[in-house]
Amino acid sequence: MGGDYVAILVLLCFLFRPCYLTMVESIDLDVNLQRIEKNTTLLSPKHFLFPWRPHIMDEGKIISHYAMWHTKPGQFYGLRAEISIWASPNIQNSQESGASIQIYCQDGGHYNLIQAGFHISPSLYHNRDIRFFTYSTKDLRLHGCYNSQCGGLVPASGAKLVPGQAISPPSIYDVQDHYIRLSLNKDPNSGDWVVYRHDLEIPSFLGHFPKELCPETPRIQALTGFVNYLKNAQGPPMGSGHFPDYDEKKSAYFNHIKNYDSKGQASDPRFSGMVKLVDRKDCYDANELFLEFKKGYTFNYGGPRGCIG
Repeated sequence: MGGDYVAILVLLCFLFRPCYLTMVESIDLDVNLQRIEKNTTLLSPKHFLFPWRPHIMDEGKIISHYAMWHTKPGQFYGLRAEISIWASPNIQNSQESGASIQIYCQDGGHYNLIQAGFHISPSLYHNRDIRFFTYSTKDLRLHGCYNSQCGGLVPASGAKLVPGQAISPPSIYDVQDHYIRLSLNKDPNSGDWVVYRHDLEIPSFLGHFPKELCPETPRIQALTGFVNYLKNAQGPPMGSGHFPDYDEKKSAYFNHIKNYDSKGQASDPRFSGMVKLVDRKDCYDANELFLEFKKGYTFNYGGPRGCIG
């Protein structure tokens, strides 16, 4: 399990590496990836192939940063959280900023990824709207699919939110926050991974990822804020464009975080052993995961534009 955990940490660290099938370069990490067994060391991150954001054409020229809380590998069956919605009207065409729920699943000798969340991605949509998105890949070494492309999310009829749909209104700094509550979990009957929207009067079934995309355990679950941008440019804002603040009108957040068990029942994550992972604390950060009466289990994340490197 120790070796599996370190290997998955490396995969998480490169979760938002936008490129075609190309060798990624090493970046500084906020974790200690050292010798895992006597006379055995991890491969350098540059040995990992990671297909991410295939719509960004400058392969090998993209920098990615993230602020996340994730579980260690284990018997996990999904997550639910309120995800705050923030605009980024000045984001550049080669930049991306967003937040999502991710599930990594063991599949034979590799790991698959499914995720759902919100992002601003001008290169994908040709505008700067905030949009609901889903993403999946069958083996992290292969190209993945956005939204409903090539066997990804199967949308539900009459869903109140569809992949690629624009979201409004955004939160207004120090005035009002807006959020959407999403869940992504394994259905105990079908075995598929279902996505629901829970902030409406009646929860809306948005669709499902086929069970073949996430067949086995151990699994890792993550709640992540992320940005992508060109190496020679400055980074876009993450979240509200401000460092974490316990005031939800000023800082992006994941609130009312819940885990799912094998029976499809939601519970607090207090025993799941979640771990914080932030790769550039000088640019973007996340505060502690804590329990608050009105917010449940929660954490804030984000950072300003202007990150270099």
